[in-house]
Amino acid sequence: MSQATRAAVDSVEHVPAALALRQRPAVPGIRSTFGTSTELLNVLRLMFSRLATHVCPNGHRVAPTIDVAAETAFTCPDCGAEVRAPGAEELAFNSAGACPTCEGTGTVRMVDDAALVPDPGKSIDDGAVVPWQMFGFNVQPAIAREFGVRTDVPWSELDERERDIVLDGPEELRRADTEKRLKRVSRFLREGVCPDCGGTRLAPAAPAPRIGELNLAEVTAMTLDGVLEWAGGVADTVPAEMRPMAEALVETLTGMARRLVELGLGYLSLDRAGSTLSTGERQRVQLARAVRNRTTGVLYMLDEPSIGLHPVNVDGLLGVMRDLLADGNSVVFVDHDVQILREADWLIEIGPGSGTEGGSVIAQGEPERLPESAGSLLSGFLDGSEDPVVQPGAEAGEVFDRGAIRLETDALHTVHPLNVEFPLGRLTAIAGVSGSGKSTLLLESLVPALQDRAAAPGHVRALEAPEGMKVQVVDATPIGQNVRSTVATYSGVMDQLRKAYAATDTARAAGLSASDFSYNTGSLACQRCEGTGQVTLDVQFLPDVEITCPECGGGRYTPEAGVHLRGGMSLPQLLHCTVREALGHTADRPTVHRKLGRLEELGLGYLTLGEATPSLSGGEAQRLKLVSQMHRDQSDTVFVLDEPSVGLHPLDVRTLVGVLRKLTDRGATVVVIEHDLDLIANADHVIEMGPGGGADGGRVIAAGTPAQVMADEKSVTGPYLARTLAAHEG
Repeated sequence: MSQATRAAVDSVEHVPAALALRQRPAVPGIRSTFGTSTELLNVLRLMFSRLATHVCPNGHRVAPTIDVAAETAFTCPDCGAEVRAPGAEELAFNSAGACPTCEGTGTVRMVDDAALVPDPGKSIDDGAVVPWQMFGFNVQPAIAREFGVRTDVPWSELDERERDIVLDGPEELRRADTEKRLKRVSRFLREGVCPDCGGTRLAPAAPAPRIGELNLAEVTAMTLDGVLEWAGGVADTVPAEMRPMAEALVETLTGMARRLVELGLGYLSLDRAGSTLSTGERQRVQLARAVRNRTTGVLYMLDEPSIGLHPVNVDGLLGVMRDLLADGNSVVFVDHDVQILREADWLIEIGPGSGTEGGSVIAQGEPERLPESAGSLLSGFLDGSEDPVVQPGAEAGEVFDRGAIRLETDALHTVHPLNVEFPLGRLTAIAGVSGSGKSTLLLESLVPALQDRAAAPGHVRALEAPEGMKVQVVDATPIGQNVRSTVATYSGVMDQLRKAYAATDTARAAGLSASDFSYNTGSLACQRCEGTGQVTLDVQFLPDVEITCPECGGGRYTPEAGVHLRGGMSLPQLLHCTVREALGHTADRPTVHRKLGRLEELGLGYLTLGEATPSLSGGEAQRLKLVSQMHRDQSDTVFVLDEPSVGLHPLDVRTLVGVLRKLTDRGATVVVIEHDLDLIANADHVIEMGPGGGADGGRVIAAGTPAQVMADEKSVTGPYLARTLAAHEG
């Protein structure tokens, strides 16, 4: 522990208990659902245990009784049999109420016979049974022959008895009980809904209790909005003496759900798998739970709480923050959304630039007074003096001049049948509240249809697009798996730099080649950290601690690497430079200089060459993925980006708009899913899904230029867009 670095502060005073809510909460496991993560399912299980009608051993349905509420046995009025109502734990799919077949996961893995024998024309001797070729089971054909299987004839000619003998194994599939083994056999398995519970995760007895006409599985399949509507009538289904209990449970349920609905999550069903929730949805669940605990004196640290929020849902977020403050807590949040920043009591602006070009407090004060600060870069966005429109889009009559992609779909999930046009060579923004169907329209319909028209998803009825049109999805997933992937390696300059340093006089004299300058495998790589620049300390009962390597100081190389200089700078020193600084040191290397120049054009000039790519923000990762696309004709390509503005300062959004415009200038068709009003205002065409989320959405409610959508009475985004533009004009 003595090696771990201390926080770089002189003092910290009056620190309260603190709770940090991360920007990207961990993806929950297979046993997590929206209902379990919000703890709403705990209340529902209690309701079905105490307030439901139950079934006696002889199958008679017994009305609710106060005896059940008191957890005592009672008798069936029809047959006199003793009835014992299940406890809440017996209705839990993570406990005693789990389906025995799928063990409460709702899904099962089954062997896919077609994957085991992909070519029925082959014989077993010729390799028809693929796993027997992979896992070293070369003795299996001989064993099959001993059981009377003809191994020298095509699989298609074997009778059912012979196939059953083969398909009762191979044994390796039965022994796939670890992640490593499962990975080896995963290609021969298919995952499907559990045939016994139908995906409800519940044991056969768990759905027996009913409130009204519905059981627990049917209620949890509802959206949160639907559950709340159903809950309003629960008290009417029980005897008068049980109504106080019913009303108390319903009040608990609605109280827990209130903030979730205000945060725009009412469209989610309670049985929705937790792993399928978006980052923004998981963060809002986390935030709603924190508020529900009714703490006092706690410091809440929120990292980009506006991620994934439509402006209409930002109002709900502000309500959550006010609740925390009203209970005597403090809230500190990092954000770029001007709608939220204007509501802060005190604003601290860090800058002036990014990375090594920032790190200073350039302005602080009440938001309305911040414009008085000469150093502020935010002030113009706060008071509306900055024009959000960087480059005016196409006129309404010109948007489709270059042609269009036409997509027609049947209903899918909660999205209704659609008929949508995307203008070619233009920037199109897909707007709408969370859950309105934006991702279904793009990522589940347009993208797969363009990727393979012959095998388009079944719900895609028609696609009209130019022949040879390609699609590229530029998402915000991290680049690379570990710290060995850096800006230098991903951008393709590292190989050139290693060759350049190997060509120096000192390197030649030492007999070094380009491979020696690799921080992964080269002779000059630091042995202590193996070229990663950091070491991991195992502190046993505490989480591992990662610190800067004490040998190389994070430089990844041995001291000997510092001897070989180009322009007075070693390779480890160059990797510590920003892209902008490195441009001045690579003018004699045209290929390197050109690639670094493209990073600068994308607004990434502040990144250091040695910066690990997995640590980049989602927006940075998206722009870095575009670096190789900026200087070629893109008239045959559709670029799809999912919320590229996430985590961006308003000035960075301007840079992003410039990047997207460079793509359209080269003929590209760019479609973005977006909530940021500044980016939407800069689009040529806007398609708004809605009006609500889930069952209340799934339709195109407005389409046209930003001005046309702004004037459309059906648009939910329009009033906020008008307010943004009016702030500047006013």
